[in-house]
Parts: sequence; structure tokens; C-alpha cells
Amino acid sequence: MPSDGSTAGFRTNAEKDAVYQLKITLRNVSKPPVWRRVLVHAGASLGELHPVIVAAMGWDDSHLHMFSDGRAQYGTPDEDLDCADEQEFGLADVLFEAGDQLRYTYDFGDGWDHDIKLEKVLPPEAGLQVAVPVCLAGKGACPPEDCGGPWGYADLKETIADPSNEEREGILQWLGLEDPSDFDPAAFDLASVNARLQRSV
Repeated sequence: MPSDGSTAGFRTNAEKDAVYQLKITLRNVSKPPVWRRVLVHAGASLGELHPVIVAAMGWDDSHLHMFSDGRAQYGTPDEDLDCADEQEFGLADVLFEAGDQLRYTYDFGDGWDHDIKLEKVLPPEAGLQVAVPVCLAGKGACPPEDCGGPWGYADLKETIADPSNEEREGILQWLGLEDPSDFDPAAFDLASVNARLQRSV
């Protein structure tokens, strides 16, 4: 990153043309955990990574978001947010080698934090073998929007699983579900995720 605060540039064209394998994990969510493994171009800006995360995880992109690499924060320029413009920083400016991580927060109210880990740096030709961005694997359904973050989601799952809970029917109505069996926090459909990804680019 330039010391004068100017727009960051890629260190080499080779890095810009590489393909990154990222694992995106939703923090503080378990039973089951929620994660996605995706391939993206290293030349993508953080602003371009945002819709990839939204599509891969299953969010509806109705809330603010921000990236953080421990040195700076990146997001959509806003006078109320102290962050650099995410469109001016590429993935290769903040993730350099396997093991490097980035934090992504979606919905500041609910506080959905995601760990983004660079698992592999692949050569440019890897992007010719599949339509990048692409999801390779994943686990767990995306939590419902506005359910209160990880702890609200844990309570929601417990409520739906308990036939004696008086709040169960109201929760199901809020989710638009007629039967508790229609709620499956373990659901993951790779084809559907990739269809969303292709619509996002």
C-alpha cells in the first residue's frame, strides 16, 4: 500500500492475473457452521468482491458492509464511516500469500462478521478452466436477514426446534414458513449458489 495514501496498485501484473481460492466463514455460527469456498480473480477490487460474498453466502445486500485487514478499513465512501474506498483496492493489495486473512462485516446492526482466508494462489490459467467467480464448496444455509446476528440466530434455531415454545409459530410466520420442517439450517445447494454468483457479475 502506498505510504502517501494514494490509490494502491498491484505489486506485479502476475499477481493481478492470478486466481485466489478463498474460504469465507461466518463467525460465531455453528451447528452447522456456515462457510463457502470460492475462486476469484486477484485483480478484482474489494468492491467487486462484495457482491461475490453476498451471492455466495446468500445475503440480500440490503445492509451496509465493510472490510478490514487489521491495518485499514475499506467500504463504500460515506461521511459517517471512516474507511477507504473499496473500489480502489484490489484483493492482491491486502491478501498476499496463502494464510493471509481479511475481515468482512455485513449489517452493522446484526454484526455478521466473516473471516476471509486466502487458501491458495493459483496461476492465471486456473481462471480459464471455470467461470470465475465460482463457488467450489460450502456448508450451511445463510441465516435469515435481521434475525439478531449470531446469537439471535442461535435462539431462532432453538425456538423452531422446540414444539413447546410459544414463540415458534410467530417465528415461522415471520420466516414465511408453514411447517418447521421447511427450515433447514444445514441446507446448501452448490448449483443455486453458482447461479446467484453468475447473476452478480
